[in-house]
Amino acid sequence: MRIGKSTHAIMSAGVLLAAGFHSVGYAQQSPALSQGNSSGGVKNIVLVHGAWADGSSWSKVIPLLEAQGYHAIAAQLPLTSLEDDDAATQRAIARNTAAYPGPVLLVGHSYGGVVIGDTPGNGSNVAGLVYVAAFAPDSGESALSLLGTLSTPPPINQYLVFDSAQQFATISPQGVAAAFAQDLSRLEQITLTATQGPTSLAALSATPTVVPAWRTKPTWFIVSAQDEVITAGLEERLAERMNATTITLPTCHVAMLQEPFKVAEFIVRAATSLRGQ
Repeated sequence: MRIGKSTHAIMSAGVLLAAGFHSVGYAQQSPALSQGNSSGGVKNIVLVHGAWADGSSWSKVIPLLEAQGYHAIAAQLPLTSLEDDDAATQRAIARNTAAYPGPVLLVGHSYGGVVIGDTPGNGSNVAGLVYVAAFAPDSGESALSLLGTLSTPPPINQYLVFDSAQQFATISPQGVAAAFAQDLSRLEQITLTATQGPTSLAALSATPTVVPAWRTKPTWFIVSAQDEVITAGLEERLAERMNATTITLPTCHVAMLQEPFKVAEFIVRAATSLRGQ
């Protein structure tokens, strides 16, 4: 059966409306999110994904934030070098604030924590930093050097696959299922495997180019108790070092996909606390 343009337009509009109502309802299922909706605080939020990921890793959190009146945007990192990823994040910040002038809250997952603590986080319009199962290196440290402080390598190491030039790494399908997103559905694991961004060893071994922003900016940290990429123990040490407001969730490495409500609630908590910005 052929569908005419007008019928197709009506159906498309219906889908969009349904999606919009679903997004609002999705957020309103969480009382804490509803309470977090306030005229005060920071309204612009830039979400920075980690290694072996892309901006879609924030797909469950974005509608929750938007439904509460926040302006959320996900940076798309090339994962080629820290400098390139810094630049991509700064472009996302500029894009966000061009549409909605005002201060920004940066949220970084995994390797994204390295990025938000570097040049982007030191921007004068950045009010605070939220780390989600993330690295937070100090001067002279890198994601890889922080992992080197563990008594045993994290489980994810055995599942890394390197290109012929040994410059980029990906996670095998078995690794995504066993040590990256082990608590997610099989369908989500397949999607994460297919959409992962090959990550350069240069980025993972890069040290901050400036004094880390967490030394001067307010910080928040989500520890993932079942993290087999960074490990909960390392995350706890990093959170304590920066004196971050911290919660622990019983999640795998990709906490924002496993517990989007709780992650969004924590981001809202950080944003609303920055009332003086």
